[in-house]
Amino acid sequence: MNDRFVRACRREPVDATPVWFMRQAGRSFAAYRKLRERYGILELAKTPDLCAEVTLMPVRDLGVDAAVLFADIMLPLEPMGVGLRIEPDIGPIIDHPIRSAADVAALRPFEPEAMAATFEAIGLVRRELAGSAGVIGFSGAPFTLACYLIEGRPSRDFATAKAFMYREPAAWHELMDRLVTMTIAYLRAQVDAGADVVQLFDSWVGGLGPADYREFVQPHVRRIFGGLLDVPTIHFGTGTAALLELMAEAGGDVIGLDHRVSLVDGWRRVGAGRGVQGNLDSARLLAGWDATRSGAIAVLGEAAGRPGHVFNLGHGVLPQTDTDLLRRLVDLVHEETARTPAVAGASS
Repeated sequence: MNDRFVRACRREPVDATPVWFMRQAGRSFAAYRKLRERYGILELAKTPDLCAEVTLMPVRDLGVDAAVLFADIMLPLEPMGVGLRIEPDIGPIIDHPIRSAADVAALRPFEPEAMAATFEAIGLVRRELAGSAGVIGFSGAPFTLACYLIEGRPSRDFATAKAFMYREPAAWHELMDRLVTMTIAYLRAQVDAGADVVQLFDSWVGGLGPADYREFVQPHVRRIFGGLLDVPTIHFGTGTAALLELMAEAGGDVIGLDHRVSLVDGWRRVGAGRGVQGNLDSARLLAGWDATRSGAIAVLGEAAGRPGHVFNLGHGVLPQTDTDLLRRLVDLVHEETARTPAVAGASS
């Protein structure tokens, strides 16, 4: 049984540092690109056997310690009455972006049964892995989802969403409340389906300053983590150097660190009682093995073998990444951090 990923998330001793990569299932795999010639992204994500197949590719081909569900953070918004599509090279497009309190009120309550295909895929993955790797479920965080809902598409500055937040704070908090309710139900159902760990993706929260995060986001995120008591949780964001302490206060057993912060400094700031995930710059893999290896060794040096480190990239795998380098990176991390049985069995 390979439980090092789950054990690391709990800050328990492990035989080697676990590795997984955000966006590990996707365009870097030739087999995935062949599937995409026949199926759209949403079709893949909504078809249980295809979703499971893509989810399992990195475990089989790279030897990572966890499989992360192949899905899109926007999927649970559809049962709430949100019409959307995913445009190649652009991302999610919302048919009717939220522009008023009335638009917020028009959102339907989330019914987990509408995501039955996702939960079936999790079950398929868990049965296939049979304990050989962990299973990660996930959801987009309320702020990031709200940005998409209000902007209507990916944005560089989230000016429209932030203006709505400042101009209509009551409607903003109502929107966040509805998204929190959905997120808790969605993640709990993923756990029931077989997820060992769940991750909250707040990809765009780095666009806020500390005061705005504390007022408009933190209470809602704290409610999510307070509602997830059964499995370890990961709290991830990008561009969050100014927010790390506040994110740790909001919750999460493991805090994701992107490549813009030192792992040593980031871990100090979120507190020794939490694990950290990260944080190799994804671009190093485009520069070849020497750059990848030196960066990984530096990250492992900063982690210093402390309990609670999950090796990952600072963000996601870039589409043009060579999967051979990913495979070598997984092997490197495992080899460099291999512990003796006595050390692995010692108390933390």
